[in-house]
Amino acid sequence: MFARAISILRQAVFAAAMIGMAAGGAYAQQTASEANPPIPQSAPRGDVVAQESTGAAGGDTTFGTQSDVPLNLPPISGYAPANPQSQLAIQPGSIRLSAQMFADGPEITRGVTWRIFGPQADEDGKLPLIATAQGGSSVFELAPGSYFVHAAFGRAGATKRISVSRDPHAENLVLDAGGVKLDAILSGGVRIPSSKLRFSIYETDAGTHGDRALIIPNVAPNTVVRLNAGTYHVVSTYGSVNAVIRADIRVEAGKLTEATVEHRAAQITLKLVRDEGGEAIADTSWSVLTDTGDIVREVVGAFAPMVLAEGTYTAIAKNRDRIYQKDFTIVPGRNQDVEVLANATSLVEALD
Repeated sequence: MFARAISILRQAVFAAAMIGMAAGGAYAQQTASEANPPIPQSAPRGDVVAQESTGAAGGDTTFGTQSDVPLNLPPISGYAPANPQSQLAIQPGSIRLSAQMFADGPEITRGVTWRIFGPQADEDGKLPLIATAQGGSSVFELAPGSYFVHAAFGRAGATKRISVSRDPHAENLVLDAGGVKLDAILSGGVRIPSSKLRFSIYETDAGTHGDRALIIPNVAPNTVVRLNAGTYHVVSTYGSVNAVIRADIRVEAGKLTEATVEHRAAQITLKLVRDEGGEAIADTSWSVLTDTGDIVREVVGAFAPMVLAEGTYTAIAKNRDRIYQKDFTIVPGRNQDVEVLANATSLVEALD
């Protein structure tokens, strides 16, 4: 019976996280093309340039609450409603709940979301939500009996079965959680604009089809994310084309891990011109191909800015009835304009 209740509770907590992500959209800070970038099989596994785990200064284990990824809580209607008659106890008991990041650590003083569930599933197979609270430690007045309590701290959490009697007492949950703050640079230590950089955090274990479960998408750089202790697969995306780096990052309980990865990429702007340094010709359709002939980007415009990973590419420009092309190379960290000359040398085909 206990194992079945735990299974139902896990489903309820998982549903809460999914509803919260759908309703709040707290992490969607980029355009749709960058919100959940694909992980190409050929994407390089990057070295972590710097990874440092530090304890919270001054005993503060919140890891920078103000910059944290917001937690979107589902409405209570997302759970089975509690039975009012079950709350009618002649003399309710008082229980104080507190949470710690790690064993023997200080109590977490803010940012904890508490949910208390009844132990018996209803006819729909859901555990009834009895009470909720937010903050640090919390005191609940409950009818004597057995309950399940879940404490969430960012994306970290723990579940425990508790018993309430008429005598006041306290329970503590050890979350075994830490924090991670991610950033990325270019070769030579050049900073990447935050608006062009995003991270996604996955489980490390791949499924039967090689896919990893996505935990948090679209995380902005230098944002503190709270997670259960363990190793996570992090994907860093610079721009929206193919500049992707992957690395495994370990989160330690009670510590803030700061990790920086290095992108070998650069930003370019494609222009079709009649003369070197001339004005860009409008209404130009662009295709960018890798050295193996794969198309990585298609766009229309006089200027075609994009971020590309290190390598050799071919730019194909179509304007009216003429098609031109030029080969170019991406050097990590070296931004450049790539001009394609609209002359006989670059002409590939005339359609008239």
